[in-house]
Amino acid sequence: MSILSQVKCAAVIAPHPDDEVLGCGGTIARLTAQGAQVHVLLMTRGMAPRFTPAQVDQVMAETQIAHRMLGVTQLHRLDLPAAELDTLPIADVNVRVDEVLRNVQPDTLFLPFIGDIHFDHQVAFTSGMVFARPRSTMTPARVYAYETLSETNWYAPGITPAFTPNMFVDIGEQLDRKLSAFACFKSQVKDFPDERSIEALTALARLRGANVFRSAAEAFQVVRQID
Repeated sequence: MSILSQVKCAAVIAPHPDDEVLGCGGTIARLTAQGAQVHVLLMTRGMAPRFTPAQVDQVMAETQIAHRMLGVTQLHRLDLPAAELDTLPIADVNVRVDEVLRNVQPDTLFLPFIGDIHFDHQVAFTSGMVFARPRSTMTPARVYAYETLSETNWYAPGITPAFTPNMFVDIGEQLDRKLSAFACFKSQVKDFPDERSIEALTALARLRGANVFRSAAEAFQVVRQID
């Protein structure tokens, strides 16, 4: 039996808009196609003066289109300041994450990798793990860390934690939808050879697929799995 077939309600924590698509877009599409609920918890939004209101409105509109394409059940926004999570009391961030996830009650949790170079990603991972502490039967039975192009491989593997995938999700039938969802983020998509390009995202999916003799895959690191 596929591990994904056991998922009834999943939550994906995204530090910023498009992270959930880059890391889990194919898996989200596969889960929603099988009837599972998939909630996305978006941690941040752009704040002035770093981002203009027009930029924020555009990326949020792009997010909604991409989520409809993937079948996301619900988007939950914390609207914390993007690229500034290190300025907030971590306990307050943990409370905000906990409030949302307690209502969702996911059986499966997808988190950005703790070794990502962006501090927002590290905070998102830690806050998700605080929620996932095994203190009741409502604890998510499955916790996975996903990889994000231009974040997961841009730190210092060997010095900082290295992403070593040990779970792969076959997204051969979902790859086109993942790529189309990412293409919705016109404000974020770059020209190749930038890593945040359609070509690079395709190449990573093909590489992860070839790692396990599939046409395309998404790779994860298992944090916890309770059978």
